[in-house]
Amino acid sequence: MKAIRVLLADDHTVLRDSLRAFLGMYPDIQVVGEASDGVETLAQALTLKPDVLLLDMAMPNLGGLEVLRRIAKEQPECKVLVLTQHDSPQYVLPALQSGAKGYLLKKSGGSEVAQAVRALARGESVLHPAIARFVIDAAVQGNAQSESASDHLTEREREVLVLIGEGKTNAEIAKSLGISQKTVDKHRGNLMQKLGVTSRAGLIRYALDK
Repeated sequence: MKAIRVLLADDHTVLRDSLRAFLGMYPDIQVVGEASDGVETLAQALTLKPDVLLLDMAMPNLGGLEVLRRIAKEQPECKVLVLTQHDSPQYVLPALQSGAKGYLLKKSGGSEVAQAVRALARGESVLHPAIARFVIDAAVQGNAQSESASDHLTEREREVLVLIGEGKTNAEIAKSLGISQKTVDKHRGNLMQKLGVTSRAGLIRYALDK
């Protein structure tokens, strides 16, 4: 099986070294290069043509947002996974709108980063649960404003939608909301009909498209 080619872009050498060492433990992931600023990141991406770029937003010389925009325009086949400490909407939403396919926080575990790399390589999108919550909520709000009243989600459907986005199972959702799994199934069915959501990955794609 062909290994997933990954480029690491962060201005902190210690973090790059840690990521390289950890990702190097997985035979299906190959770190092909590193970059310490935005200009070097673009040059390395165009030369090495990685499958996935792990990008910090706070990069010197050329900021993360501009790197995202340039990658989306010049090398759209490269999927960008943002790995940063910033978790507020003012950082997250512009990054997603500029082309990021994933957004994780630096407090994420190494195995979570590896799973996210694999997901992006498969064409999926990944968000940290804390981020997924407000991204999905923003998408739902936008949908409610643009669709007819008959297509609006109920408050309970919104609650279920957020929990799906956090990756919770039907049983976990039922326990969290104090309802039966049968009722959760019904709400899922309504969401599938209204939004076309069949999985967490599909839900995230829906949110990112809004």
